[in-house]
Amino acid sequence: MDAQLKKGFLEMLVLASLKVEPSYGYKIIQDVSNVIDIKESTLYPILKRLEQQAFVKTYTEQHQSRLRKYYMITTLGRLEIEKARKDYQEIEAIYRYILR
Repeated sequence: MDAQLKKGFLEMLVLASLKVEPSYGYKIIQDVSNVIDIKESTLYPILKRLEQQAFVKTYTEQHQSRLRKYYMITTLGRLEIEKARKDYQEIEAIYRYILR
């Protein structure tokens, strides 16, 4: 898969995993790993970008005597998923045309 295309999908997968509830890095990897292979070295820069774009926000909570950083989708992040849903319809039409 094209690296730029994969990058966009990864960002949407991460946002989609956060739609249900806030989560932390390792759990996000587990959640999306059945769809696409992702490593910590890939995930954390994505989370940082999403945070800079205000698609996610962070907070920390104590878990087993350690602070754990959680990521939570924002309203802008939810809007970005909706935009991706509309983009998907265009992409699907392109692939249908190519595969005809």
